[in-house]
Amino acid sequence: MSDTLSPSARRVQQALAERGLELRVVEFPQSTRTAQQAAEAIGCQVAQIIKSLVFRARDSGRPVLVLASGANRVDERRIAALLGESLDKADAAFVRQHTGFAIGGVAPLGHVSAMVTFIDEDLLAHQELWAAAGTPNAVFPLRVADLTRIVDGRVVAVK
Repeated sequence: MSDTLSPSARRVQQALAERGLELRVVEFPQSTRTAQQAAEAIGCQVAQIIKSLVFRARDSGRPVLVLASGANRVDERRIAALLGESLDKADAAFVRQHTGFAIGGVAPLGHVSAMVTFIDEDLLAHQELWAAAGTPNAVFPLRVADLTRIVDGRVVAVK
């Protein structure tokens, strides 16, 4: 594990290692906060970027994570129907409380709280994916098989 990584990126690197994956977190000098920025920094398609979106279930207040292709807009009504509960957008404090990460750097793993997780079926079409790694300028590459191994989530249509 690199000592040059920021603390949040090191936490993601450690979570990957704990799952037996030898994937390397990379921090860029420029922002990778949005899917478009990440794709430009990495040199890949926007569809290969995993957006980690956190919602708050309206009745229970539990966190809900949607891992969506960077090219897709999440249909919140569809996710709510799958969940059986309406969704609200999560504010920055809620996201940090449940993930331990700031918006724009939410990784698909290494969260403070367990979350109901949905994985965009469109991500399965790509050989290589990229996900946020704890900060708005840190990412890591992974294969679809890695994603389904590190994330306990349900693969669904999100758009």
